[in-house]
This record gives sequence, structure tokens and C-alpha cells, in this order.
Amino acid sequence: MKNSIKLVVFILSIAVFGCSSTEDCTKTITIPSQTIITPSGSSYTPESSLVVPCDYVVTPIQEQVPIQNFSYEVLNFEFIPDTGNNTNRLKFDIKLNNLNNFAINGFALITVNADGVVSSSGFLNGATSSCGQISPNSSCIFSYEKEASLNLGLVQSIQLVDVKYYLAN
Repeated sequence: MKNSIKLVVFILSIAVFGCSSTEDCTKTITIPSQTIITPSGSSYTPESSLVVPCDYVVTPIQEQVPIQNFSYEVLNFEFIPDTGNNTNRLKFDIKLNNLNNFAINGFALITVNADGVVSSSGFLNGATSSCGQISPNSSCIFSYEKEASLNLGLVQSIQLVDVKYYLAN
């Protein structure tokens, strides 16, 4: 009985007093999931927890958002599923319009639907003009042309879904 009372008192003293000093004090913070978008694709980091000192100041994480006052016009979009040379070919020209009164430096993120699979990319590998900078109230033509081997898989159709422009950090 005495041992159980001592054990209860010990547990209560830990629960009531917690850390012996502020130097030992810790808290658990939750780091939210995040999607990072770059010209070469995107990366997803799942939610996680981290034990930090009690005086740790949590700084908010901002999601990357596309630039406002931006539009695009599809000048040409052509996909040939089989060129006859054991390749397919995707070629497009998209006019990117900066409607802002300032120059923008960044990258276009192009979303396509390939046989029902929607994905986004910077399409830099194969781009002849990628519009890394667009002057105020002006336009730039993003041009892309690339052939890919049919050994990688046969795609029947590719359709443009959307184009957004992100500022470089």
C-alpha cells in the first residue's frame, strides 16, 4: 500500500510540476502538408510533428500561388500519337500575357490530360522558348516540341487543361 501511494504521489508530482525548468520544457507542433512547385515539377511533403522548445516561435508557411492578372492564348497545340518512326510528338505554342504593370520572373506551369491522367509540368525539357521573364503589360510565346519513344508507352491523346505562371523565389 505504501509503495502504491508513493507511486501515485510521484506520478502526480510529474504531472503537476512537468518540466523541472523552462530549459527542459518542450511542446509538439504540427507541420502541415505542403506542395512545392518548381519549373521541373512539384514535390509533396506530408504533415508531420516535431518536438521543439516551449519558447519556439512558429512561423507560418505560405503556399505558393500563381501570379494574378495573367492570361494565356493557345496558338497551336498538336499531339501526334504515332509519327511512324516509333515515336509520338507533342508540339505547342502558347502566348503568355502579363497584364501587370511590372515585369514578372518565373515559370509557366502547364497542366495536361494524357489519356485521363492529369499532370502539371514546366515542360522545360523540349522548350525552345520558356518565358522566364515577361515585361510589364506584354506577352511571350512559350514554344515546345518533343518526340518521345513509343517504347515508354502508347498515349492516344493529350489535351491542354490549364496554364498558370508562378514567380521564381
